[in-house]
Amino acid sequence: MASPTLITPSTSTPKSLITPIRSKLISSITTTTTTLRRREFLSLSAGILSPSLLLPATSAFAATDEEYVKEASEVIQKVRSTLNMDKGDPNIADSVAELREASNYWVAKYRREKALLGRASFRDIYSALNAVSGHYVSFGPTTPIPAKRKVRILEEMDTAEKALQRGR
Repeated sequence: MASPTLITPSTSTPKSLITPIRSKLISSITTTTTTLRRREFLSLSAGILSPSLLLPATSAFAATDEEYVKEASEVIQKVRSTLNMDKGDPNIADSVAELREASNYWVAKYRREKALLGRASFRDIYSALNAVSGHYVSFGPTTPIPAKRKVRILEEMDTAEKALQRGR
């Protein structure tokens, strides 16, 4: 069956099949000029109105050394108290949840601090928190940490605490 548009004649005036080359050239120049002007305007306005140029450059959290030592010591104590709980203790799930919240906060706050990345205390705490979090994510908050892993984590906490006391 034929299409109705093919059967009915068109009442509008027929368009010329040949379009002038000049109009295409002028329209493409106008379009690129407009696009370039728009890009220049946006990049200029973004540069002028950028908050990084208006505000002094500071780190998002920019913690002091005393604050780092205090919070690192708190995280170490929380890890120790959670690992030393009996496996039948009814509060272990709550303690693990608190530990995970504290460790997530600590890691999010200090892992972008370039001055702290080279410290032995940061490295040891970060490694231990990674091991503890990985265990509880994989096996659940009520599953006790195996003895070998627990010993290694507690050793890392000891060395991290010694490094904190030495200012490292």
